[in-house]
Amino acid sequence: MAAEQSLQGYIQHHLTNAKMCSTDSGIAFNKACSEAGFWAWNIDTLAWSIGLGLVFLWIFKGAANKATTGVPGKWQCFIEMVVEFVDSNVKDTFHGKSRLIAPLALTIFVWVFLMNLMDLIPVDFLPALAGQVGVLSGAVESSHDVYMKIVPTTDINLTLALGLGVFALIVFYSIKVKGVMGFIKELTLHPFSSNNMLVQILFIPVNFLLEFVTLIAKPISLALRLFGNLYAGELIFILIAAIGLFQLPLHFVWAVFHILVIVLQAFIFMMLTIVYLSMASTDSH
Repeated sequence: MAAEQSLQGYIQHHLTNAKMCSTDSGIAFNKACSEAGFWAWNIDTLAWSIGLGLVFLWIFKGAANKATTGVPGKWQCFIEMVVEFVDSNVKDTFHGKSRLIAPLALTIFVWVFLMNLMDLIPVDFLPALAGQVGVLSGAVESSHDVYMKIVPTTDINLTLALGLGVFALIVFYSIKVKGVMGFIKELTLHPFSSNNMLVQILFIPVNFLLEFVTLIAKPISLALRLFGNLYAGELIFILIAAIGLFQLPLHFVWAVFHILVIVLQAFIFMMLTIVYLSMASTDSH
């Protein structure tokens, strides 16, 4: 594929999502969506993220169904190690009371890990396969008209969606534990406080600005950190693939290093989620 396109076109093709949108003439795809306006669905991101979420459920449900009280098998041991690893981190970090946090942390860690893991698949393999299917089915004239990004976490839309989900839980737990007035006081009476009522009132705009920026920065930082690291890793894989026949040794070397990034980013996203929810569940008044 790299030989048939310019380097710029090759990179651009791999960094473009498969889009679907609604227009006046019906459902449109890819280039027609860029001309139709803002609203479009990245169908490859949706398909791969939902599919990998189902894989996560299938793996852990299957392990739970086959679990025994006797000597566990290797696969059961591995699943138990993952569960215990997440559970211990939740117990050490989350200081509130909620049955949701441990399952949420496990879901985030494994799901984000599986989405990140797709980055290790050679960048030309699945997109080229999808292109050939499109040509053979008569849906497109050329495989270059088929776009597919198989790493959902390299799509800023998905990472922002994950961050917004965590943000909604932060607000929910803040109001649940502190009440509406307690949440408002936290935003307006911190970090600067005073025993003098007049001084405290004067500081409300400053406190609100600082606390609001801090609150909004949490989901944004979660999303951008995950997106930035995975997007940069994918771009390096694409540049390696553009070399052609000599890409495999470099791909292997970068993949070995990138395994650390894949696991670490899933762990960081999980831990920051636990920390933020722990802070939201702590009544500081």
